[in-house]
Amino acid sequence: MAGSAAAQDVPRPLTDDDFLPFDMEQAAIGHQLFYDPILSGNQNISCAHCHHPDFGTSDGLSLGIGEGGQGLGPERTPGIGADRIRKRIPRNSPGLWNLGAKDIHTVFHDGRLSISDVYGNGFNSPAQEWLPEGLNSLLAAQALFPLTSQFEMAGNVAENQVTGAVHDRIDKGWPILAKRVRTDPHYGPAMVAAFDEIETTEDITITHIANALAAFMAIEWRSTDSLFDRYLAGDMNALSTVQKDGMDLFYGKANCSACHAGPLMSDQEFHALAIPPFGPGRTRQWDPYARDVGRMGESNRLEDAYRFRTPMLRNVALTAPYGHNGAFPDLESVIRHHLNPQASFNAWTPDMAGLPQVPWLHDADFLVWDDRLEMERQRSKTDIDPIELSDMEIQNLIAFMDALTGSSVDAPIFGVPSGFVP
Repeated sequence: MAGSAAAQDVPRPLTDDDFLPFDMEQAAIGHQLFYDPILSGNQNISCAHCHHPDFGTSDGLSLGIGEGGQGLGPERTPGIGADRIRKRIPRNSPGLWNLGAKDIHTVFHDGRLSISDVYGNGFNSPAQEWLPEGLNSLLAAQALFPLTSQFEMAGNVAENQVTGAVHDRIDKGWPILAKRVRTDPHYGPAMVAAFDEIETTEDITITHIANALAAFMAIEWRSTDSLFDRYLAGDMNALSTVQKDGMDLFYGKANCSACHAGPLMSDQEFHALAIPPFGPGRTRQWDPYARDVGRMGESNRLEDAYRFRTPMLRNVALTAPYGHNGAFPDLESVIRHHLNPQASFNAWTPDMAGLPQVPWLHDADFLVWDDRLEMERQRSKTDIDPIELSDMEIQNLIAFMDALTGSSVDAPIFGVPSGFVP
């Protein structure tokens, strides 16, 4: 079926059976909440500011500008005065495509949220045993954590009740947000109507809010109609000759499918690629470095240092920049990095990072480069071997990446609400 590509590697097509069912009425509420700053501590940022369809459900930045910033996408500014940002978001904002798939068991770049019964609530998460019960999916659990993040949506300590409560314990901010929603004259009655278990607005909890957000994201950003999907479904003419050549490379000589495997094009495992570091990073507790230790920050195992989760690839052409910190501005540069991480690392320059100017953070942005030993640790940790491809073969791979873009991405079910203010 796959031409000269290894038949055992080319995945089966995605079908309705691959996705969890969600309620459309609940999704409609989630749609409004996703674009509403009501869920942020200072009510000045929404989920959509970092995950907007104009930027492939990401934000077009290497490292985002969260709570306190102004505007949208690459034009977003870091704010002014006392409200200005105090830190860049440590990692690149991931796309939200196909997160309602049943087979997804781990999310976030470092995998700090996964399906597990280690805490008796169905998830291994930063909230541990304090995660609320009744969440309808891993996606619903994921939706809770930006709300508690100081620099993403909660705000700085002492600025509002939410962030103050979260500073006490992670779960104590969620009831404050739930009260905002259930007392809202629009959301309260709508949620009573949409959820069978809600009899009055007093019954609305953060669980219902998370479930509504998950329903929206899963329905709105399900993408299974790319040229590649049509090809997998049996339309042998869906891909151009160049795209088929790129597919053959992907599942053959280029060895991309070793990690980007299966119908979702991710093994959901963690790999070190020697991505050039910058920004505040995410570290282990008590770690003095301005660095990102990757999976080790969750597992506390040294062998997991600098490893990051394999991303899924549907609509990847829409979600630049690339890498866990957005180090590479386009598909060609990130593909070339995969082919020879050491050479790419050595040739990388800071101007490749999409970082809006933040003068008061400038000195910290590339602080890690002053630490020779840390840089050598990151440079030398790679889980992939160099592969030689010609310039034409790289262009063929890019053409195949373009064939992963869904044909209906510009015609979403819900779209951006008319009242959304960037």
